[in-house]
Amino acid sequence: MKISYNWLKQFLPILPSPEKLSTILTDIGLEVEHLEKVQLIPGGLDGLLIGYVTACSQHPNADKLSITKVDLGCGEPVQIVCGAANVAAGQKVVVAPVGATVHPTTGEPFKIGKAKIRGEVSEGMICAEDEIGLGTSHEGIMVLANDAPVGTQAKDYFKIEEEYVFEIGLTPNRADAVSHLGVARDVLAWLKTHENCTDDLTLPSINTFKQGTVTLPISIAVENTEACPRYAGVCISGITVADSPEWLQNRLKAIGLKPINNVVDTTNYVMHELGQPLHAFDYNKIEDAKVVVKTVAEGTKFTTLEGTERKLSAQDLMICNGKGEAMCIAGVFGGLASGVTASTQNIFLESAYFNPVWVRKTAKRHALKTDASFRFERGTDPNMPVFALKRAALLITEIAGGTIASKVIDAYPNPVPHFEIKVAYTTIHKLIGQVLPQKKIQTIITSLGITLQKTTEEEMYLQVPPYKVDVTRDVDIVEEILRIYGYNAIEFPKKITSSLVVAPKPDNEKIKHAIADMLTSNGFSEMMNNSLTKSTYAKLLGEQTQKESVAILNPLSSDLDVMRQTLLFSALETVAYNINRKQSNLKLYEFGKTYHLQAEKYSEKQQLAIVITGSKENEQWNAIAGGADYFTLKGTVESILTKLGITDTAVVPYTDTIYAEATAIERNGKQLATIGKLANSVRKVCSISEDVFYANINWDEVLKVMRKAKPLQYQEISKFPAVRRDLSMLIDAQLSFEQLRAIAVQTEKQLLKEVQVFDVYQGDKLPKGKRSYALSFVLEDNEKTLTDKQIDSVMDRLIQNFEKAGAEVRKQ
Repeated sequence: MKISYNWLKQFLPILPSPEKLSTILTDIGLEVEHLEKVQLIPGGLDGLLIGYVTACSQHPNADKLSITKVDLGCGEPVQIVCGAANVAAGQKVVVAPVGATVHPTTGEPFKIGKAKIRGEVSEGMICAEDEIGLGTSHEGIMVLANDAPVGTQAKDYFKIEEEYVFEIGLTPNRADAVSHLGVARDVLAWLKTHENCTDDLTLPSINTFKQGTVTLPISIAVENTEACPRYAGVCISGITVADSPEWLQNRLKAIGLKPINNVVDTTNYVMHELGQPLHAFDYNKIEDAKVVVKTVAEGTKFTTLEGTERKLSAQDLMICNGKGEAMCIAGVFGGLASGVTASTQNIFLESAYFNPVWVRKTAKRHALKTDASFRFERGTDPNMPVFALKRAALLITEIAGGTIASKVIDAYPNPVPHFEIKVAYTTIHKLIGQVLPQKKIQTIITSLGITLQKTTEEEMYLQVPPYKVDVTRDVDIVEEILRIYGYNAIEFPKKITSSLVVAPKPDNEKIKHAIADMLTSNGFSEMMNNSLTKSTYAKLLGEQTQKESVAILNPLSSDLDVMRQTLLFSALETVAYNINRKQSNLKLYEFGKTYHLQAEKYSEKQQLAIVITGSKENEQWNAIAGGADYFTLKGTVESILTKLGITDTAVVPYTDTIYAEATAIERNGKQLATIGKLANSVRKVCSISEDVFYANINWDEVLKVMRKAKPLQYQEISKFPAVRRDLSMLIDAQLSFEQLRAIAVQTEKQLLKEVQVFDVYQGDKLPKGKRSYALSFVLEDNEKTLTDKQIDSVMDRLIQNFEKAGAEVRKQ
């Protein structure tokens, strides 16, 4: 939300500087995300002066040029060559002297320099409207009034005010601050509390509002008072729809709004001024001169202002005419058939209080987010409609002409009551953590517009206006007090007491940080994805998984309608996003939760997802970068488990629809992780053509295993040399290296330190169903040097056991 500094000054003429006000707003809960100095006129006419043309003569070398002498109020007149036909002696003009930068309405800014034009020296430029951004006319130079003071800065003459705009990150609960009035109200409370300000808000006057002769009769019927507790309106006749005056356009431009016409601009102006949305109808298009607030039949077609035809719900509150035809979606968007156009002469002006829930559901149903719905959804002030209506009506008659042509009709059968709250001073002191003077508390409360009905030594009885929709309990009152008093003003205690909390073993967060540090130091980047995802992803995981989806009752969109059951697809979306931006060498990880519905019970599971694609390393001039593969990822997962002290694991084949080929890491029959190359069908969901390798670690199961695992132990390097021996063997294709390694470890548990495969061959030179493995074995004794006899004994036993398993060991 954007707030104009100069606009705020209409409510509070004496304001702190924009920089200080920015700090104040943030301190009171209206966080200023950005403070910008805005120039409504490009360049702000900086450096331009008011000059007086003392002489004007024909250029000797050009028929369409004149040589002028211009007094700039600072010494001798300067000579300026001018090409405008209307230049003449005795004129007051706008001059861009040498060194000034000119910002034209169209085109790039340019700096004025001393020049020779057709042989004559020119020391500046006499300006036209479009040359300095004041308009679009280029028929000639601007000729000012005779009383324009020579030498005056043009920005002072044209009253170009400096404007500052605050970008406020408004939280959803602060419905009372969606306007300049709401922000000014909070600022005044701070000033009264901290700077002993005695001023009050300067509200726009509506004292001149007078009803004229009733020439445009109108009747209002509210059929659904739950959805519309209050509806007010008035008619104005004889208006002329045209462009708004410059001051109004500048106000709207400053906060990022595009001016449309004087009627629409006025309703927008009042909405941002007072927080009350309004809507103008063409009176002549309201059948039977009657406005009916009601719902219509399900499926009724309605064309909104931008020309889109929509099907209405029976739960959409509509503003209809006397024949029951819809004219406007209440609180959200106007209709094309009844909108104000350039030919409109009579209008009906609406100002209402709509039920926030009804507006929120309708706006979401039709995917319509407007400035009006933004305010109505959060809750507007039910006591503001008539005041805002009169304010807007007066502005319209002032800038668009016309007269008030009806009574102000106000349908308000059940006034919204103030909130009655009782607050104990002990509650305030306890929650704030500091004892505040009662007088200070009362000053803050009353400065916020809250009425102090009765007070005792122990408590206060308060009436809170309904525009403070989030202040309904005593704790809310404490929050109001604290944000105005200042969070930074609360003293820190000299000591802090706390209860001893036994940390869980193992500490999940500590372990996560350790593994995250490890992955990051190895070139991985952490992902943080949304827990909401598409329900269509669940279909790829099978019918059972789809049934276990946790659906969102009020999804923001079809892309965010279920809780994720796997980290896979959000990881793929991240991969696709990076690849589409030419970042194809990716090593990513994410700690996250998945959500499941099983046997009518909801559950969460912690997972660690790791994904790699592209090259393992960046390109180097002296090395060829290899592509990421299954083994790179498997090594990463095994390193994680090793760091956590989980070493006695087994790698087994694994089959799943998401993988083209994969394995699982298990311990005592419990699956700890799955690793593999993703299937083409899965990659194509996110339009990824490159191979992607994905690992999913069951973090909950890892934590369980860690409780029983022995901590990682370090030992001295053996003083005695290790010995390596190699074996080459022909094995069945179904026999895996993991099985061979298990045989080796079972054969020799003491001396065997390491088993690796360093060569694999499978081709037409071998018998069908066979492949060749070359294995290396590292033997070592920590107590003494191994003898040939010991080494040969171990290798013989290894050969025997491999042959028993069906391997044919090559002996040379």
